[in-house]
Amino acid sequence: MTRTTTPTSPATPTPTAPAPWSDLVSAALLGTERRTPPVAARPAQTAAAALLDAAAVSTVRRRAALRPAPAGERPAPAPADPRPPLPPAARRRLSLLLADRGGNGGGSRRGTAPDLTELLPQWLAAAGTYGYRAPEALLPALLDAARARTDLRPAALALAGPRALWLARLNDEWKFALRGTGGPSALPGDDDPEAVRRRWEEGLFAERVALLTALRRHDPAAGLALLTTTWSTERAEDRLMFLDSLREDLATGDEPFLEQALSDRSRNVRATAAELLSALPGSALAARMAQRAHTCIGLDRTAGAPVIAVEAPHECDMGMQRDGVAPKPPSGRGERSWWLSQLVEATPLDGWHARFGGRDAAAIVALPVGDDWRTELHDAWCRAAVRQRNADWARALLGAPAAPSQAAEVTPAGSSRDLTKLLTVLPEDERARWVAEFIAAHGLSEAFRMLGVCAVPWAEPLGGAVVDALDIARDAGSYPWSFSGVMGLAERCLDPAAADRLDMLTAVTDEPEGASPGSGGYWSEAFQRLVGTLRLRATMRREFTPPPAGDTTGPGADLDTAAAAATPGGATPGPRVP
Repeated sequence: MTRTTTPTSPATPTPTAPAPWSDLVSAALLGTERRTPPVAARPAQTAAAALLDAAAVSTVRRRAALRPAPAGERPAPAPADPRPPLPPAARRRLSLLLADRGGNGGGSRRGTAPDLTELLPQWLAAAGTYGYRAPEALLPALLDAARARTDLRPAALALAGPRALWLARLNDEWKFALRGTGGPSALPGDDDPEAVRRRWEEGLFAERVALLTALRRHDPAAGLALLTTTWSTERAEDRLMFLDSLREDLATGDEPFLEQALSDRSRNVRATAAELLSALPGSALAARMAQRAHTCIGLDRTAGAPVIAVEAPHECDMGMQRDGVAPKPPSGRGERSWWLSQLVEATPLDGWHARFGGRDAAAIVALPVGDDWRTELHDAWCRAAVRQRNADWARALLGAPAAPSQAAEVTPAGSSRDLTKLLTVLPEDERARWVAEFIAAHGLSEAFRMLGVCAVPWAEPLGGAVVDALDIARDAGSYPWSFSGVMGLAERCLDPAAADRLDMLTAVTDEPEGASPGSGGYWSEAFQRLVGTLRLRATMRREFTPPPAGDTTGPGADLDTAAAAATPGGATPGPRVP
């Protein structure tokens, strides 16, 4: 009796679902004549060939530790980026900077090589002014760099463009790019108010903040109207962020909305609304605060020479609290002085001129203050000058930078004033001159934060003042690592054109008596690194300009020279990235 074997046929998975490995093994052991392979064969393909193909794919999956899963839909093609590509030299430079973003290691001695980690932000900022797009092959590395350093994200995402957002939707590690899309480019078309409304009501929180900011820059009244449509239903933390986005383009038309926000159920929202209203000198809140502050502060002429008399408030009533005065002081602070400082900070500075007999800001600041209220009063005026962006008062409160006692005068013991914030109120050129004179008179120890708010590159005489102070510190035998922060700022902020005249500082000098051992060599390395970094920055800037057709000696030819200067001993680094 002949026995007939009928091939068994397990349930064949769908074409998109991979077969289990055990089923593939069973079909292979029994043979395709006895066991139908659990895979779909292509046209004109034998069952055995289909089985082998499926086994090969499954083997790769197993070696990659990838779970079998149905094939997903192919993503839509990346959007086009119409911006011009980077010139070849600039493209190679970006590749080198991204490859070296690990820095110079954790050693305490940096040597003479420029810090490429710190040059990447400068490169990105410069690239943003030319309107180039990032090379597609470097987008993953650029997104990785932006993920690791939040300070790079705005410039990196601007350079990466829409294709970076396309990639971010495919990789969870780059999701930050979807949250960080802001600025005017986030505003839909002017003729599509429905798109604005839909994004406002349905978008992610960061997208809504970006939309509100962009709309406020375009049309402040329209932005405020959009905010009011959902204000009452927003969470307290979201209301606070939305309210803070009004700060940049604050206008008198915002006053009614902010007055209503003074009664918000969130204390932080009320405080922010009061701060914004106090920055509007013509607001009703500013007038109320001025009336309270002027009641507490005035001239006392009974002692002969005019003296500012201060009588701090004796209570913080409900009206003061509604206008943003916090009733409970910080630890170690008296209640009355706390209330007074908040009143003065929120009072329009222009109103003090009439209160003090028509005196200008400098004359008012020069007046003596009775009963040891001077520091408290001047600190509050400093904060008011910053909040109201009043350059006259900032100038008066800063005083003359070169005065022998100025360093102690502008920041007396117990003071909470911030000179750096005051400097930001001054025009950029005046700010740089003030800091240069301060450094020339008092050195670098008190000027580090001031340097951070000066425009880059440092204009003269600021750049010269910093270099002179560093040279003086070297000649005095000071510890060079004590000035590493300032030296790092100089590498990023000095004008690259200063490199040639700084060459003389790179030589190793004799160490003065009592100097730190080996300080001469350290200082020489620091100045060599400074000069090398400045020259590398100049080369980077030239690389953004494409060379004329057929020119092989243009900016791209500088790359090898600059790269050699960027490595210890002048050795050229590894092979170029094409």
